[in-house]
Amino acid sequence: MASRILTNIKQLINIRKDSKPLFGHELADLPIIEGAYLIVEETEIAGFGKMADLTREHNHLPAEQLNCGGRLVLPCWCDSHTHLVFAGNRENEFVDRIRGLSYAEINSRGGGILSTVQQVHAVSEDELFNLAWRRLREVSLLGTGALEIKSGYGLSVEDELKILRVIKKLKQKSPMAIRSTFLGAHSYPMAYRENHEGYIRQIIDDMLPLIAKEKLADYIDVFCEKGFFSAPETERILKAGLVAGLKPKLHSNQLSSMGGIRTGIKLNAVSLDHLEVITEEDLQSLGTSSWKGFCTLLPTAAFFLNLPAPPARKLIDAGCALALASDYNPGSSPTGNMNLVISLGCIQMNLLPEEAVNAASLNGACAMGLGDSCGSITNGKLANLIITHPIPSLAYIPYAFGSIHIDKVMIRGEFLSQ
Repeated sequence: MASRILTNIKQLINIRKDSKPLFGHELADLPIIEGAYLIVEETEIAGFGKMADLTREHNHLPAEQLNCGGRLVLPCWCDSHTHLVFAGNRENEFVDRIRGLSYAEINSRGGGILSTVQQVHAVSEDELFNLAWRRLREVSLLGTGALEIKSGYGLSVEDELKILRVIKKLKQKSPMAIRSTFLGAHSYPMAYRENHEGYIRQIIDDMLPLIAKEKLADYIDVFCEKGFFSAPETERILKAGLVAGLKPKLHSNQLSSMGGIRTGIKLNAVSLDHLEVITEEDLQSLGTSSWKGFCTLLPTAAFFLNLPAPPARKLIDAGCALALASDYNPGSSPTGNMNLVISLGCIQMNLLPEEAVNAASLNGACAMGLGDSCGSITNGKLANLIITHPIPSLAYIPYAFGSIHIDKVMIRGEFLSQ
């Protein structure tokens, strides 16, 4: 007996028999069933098809039914790049940038990442958890059913562990699928501004062994950028992470091209994230290598910092697997709204709605190692579902970017209460 059934679905979107990531022009393929039903058994998707086939395939229907007339049903968003655990805000820097200061200039004066580091240091682990829990609740009601959370606002042994322990608690308490990433190499703390080697040794010798011992992270990440970590420093830290059992990711090519892409390909990184600044040499490297990781694009960050949008079409033409993510953080993307991410992906990066949805669901799930349980309408996957209000089409979601299109969100077979 099924737990519940959704009937008369206008469009059931992103139907898949397998969970293979989508590369290049495959992103435009978004399978849809018109006039559909979907059956949920406990926490999982147990069946779906055309309404016309429902009565003859199922002798008796479950007691709990939801008529989805006029509504679209699609898998929850899978946000593969966030910094959701932080304290405080940085609206003062928002005003500074309006007045003409760059992101790099603000950081060099002790603002930026280091400002949030100070605010994280000032709060307890319980306070940090409560702040993060409220944000997690907010993004779930906006349709996110799985996400990755990075550390990086600690920059000390004590505070990096504090953030990672908060993420571990979020994993344990939340029904959402959560992955954890150690980003101690987010910036150099003030005490190590002139001693890069000292801080790198602290990451490798002090932080990583404790993280491995407590099993606090799934991935390791480095901010490979001018004024932050060079490509050789990035490679060294990521290799140490691999020894500790953490798969590599990179913040790369946000402000400049300085070897991050080559480093990520060399180390078989799970994903290369940002990629606002891409050279022809970078595209050549991506297009000709055997690397099968993900190019995770963060359009809300580019929008907020007034940077050029990542060149999504060039990356698709090069055969890359794109994922879309929010980069939710207090300095460059203070939102976890994946619906806005999808709209900006279409508006600023010329993605088709089908490409944007695939990048924000199936490919986002695969970029977190969650492709077998999230990201598509597939039997046996978690019943993480978005039910829209009655809308005319899928394209209406990114088109009407200022409207709320979500009626209900289901996580692991249970509807979230507002």
